[in-house]
Amino acid sequence: MKNQYVGDINDFRKYGLLRVLSSDGAIRTGVCWMLTPDDMRNDGQFISYLDASHAWRGYDPVLFDRLVMCVRNPEERNVQCIEETGILPNARFHSEVLRDNLNDRRRYFAEMQTRFADRDLVFFDPDNGLEIQSCSMGRKNSNKYLYWSELIDTYAAGHSVLVYQHFIREQRERFINRVALGISQRTGTSEVLAFRTPHVVFFLAVQPTHRGHFNRQATQLAQAWRGQIQITECCAESK
Repeated sequence: MKNQYVGDINDFRKYGLLRVLSSDGAIRTGVCWMLTPDDMRNDGQFISYLDASHAWRGYDPVLFDRLVMCVRNPEERNVQCIEETGILPNARFHSEVLRDNLNDRRRYFAEMQTRFADRDLVFFDPDNGLEIQSCSMGRKNSNKYLYWSELIDTYAAGHSVLVYQHFIREQRERFINRVALGISQRTGTSEVLAFRTPHVVFFLAVQPTHRGHFNRQATQLAQAWRGQIQITECCAESK
């Protein structure tokens, strides 16, 4: 996550997803921004939807209005605005900038585990998504990725885990099924939900105690965000 992304169209869908999954704070959420420094790219400029309230505001009017407030003031276009406006009820945040240095990274995630010890759901928001073979932990740009060991440790601590993931150059259905299966095999969860949007996908590794809740909220999400977020249930136990 970079501050320059706050309030863009992907961000709108992301917070909409989190708001439905948390059921207005009934599920205690920990948001690990995995914040990285802004760069000079144009990423995050996809904010024209905010000028088309007739088409977009209906998905979540409260969220839409608060994102308008954050984006219209350049000084407030950052994750702190998201934290302070109450967009995500009953959420706790890990907002430190994540560096590439391996020791700093280990300290960062140790502090996150302590901060989120009582959270039901932990959301990881890396720039790119899950690790790739060509970028080992501690190397340059490794702060753009969540590593399997970090996902596994978080799930093992009793949290359901949601991860932001860019699509890669692979047929999308195949990619979703492959990653979901990898999450299931590594964490031991019997159910992974994939929330697909036009540009990115979110994977949810579900704890058994949260299964009923997230299945109910997924049904609600499919109705409230029809045409914007598509839900796929992967790795469910056979009936």
